[in-house]
Amino acid sequence: MLTRRFLLGALTAIFFSPAVQAQDVPVYFEADGAAMAGYDPVSYFENEVPVLGEPEIAVMWKGAEWHFASPEHREMFESNPRAFAPQFGGYCSYAVAHGVLKSTDPNAWQVVDGRLYLTHSPQVEQIWDQDRGEYIQMADENWPAILYQE
Repeated sequence: MLTRRFLLGALTAIFFSPAVQAQDVPVYFEADGAAMAGYDPVSYFENEVPVLGEPEIAVMWKGAEWHFASPEHREMFESNPRAFAPQFGGYCSYAVAHGVLKSTDPNAWQVVDGRLYLTHSPQVEQIWDQDRGEYIQMADENWPAILYQE
């Protein structure tokens, strides 16, 4: 009886271990304690330039803290966060296209078809921009499964 319980327990642990591990992986990349290194995601759309948000004007969403430059931007985000949050969890769009997770520079960005894409650096942004449609398609194919790779 002990052997049967042990085997059932081991099989259950093996079956559910990816789900437990997946919960530990942050969906949104955080740097300096906030998503997008504290930059206001709404500013990319409203100001057309990245603006550093204020920790006092923040909201928790999807396990990350998001900072905003104004209460109005926070309200806009809260009413429709998916419209403003960066694609691919704020990880580098070029890296996700190649099957890896990489940090981003909030100053290396583009809005394409109403969606915010971040890249690792201005140099990577230039490479990504040369064939961004293809890279977006490749990244879409890798996301979100890439979060759960070892």
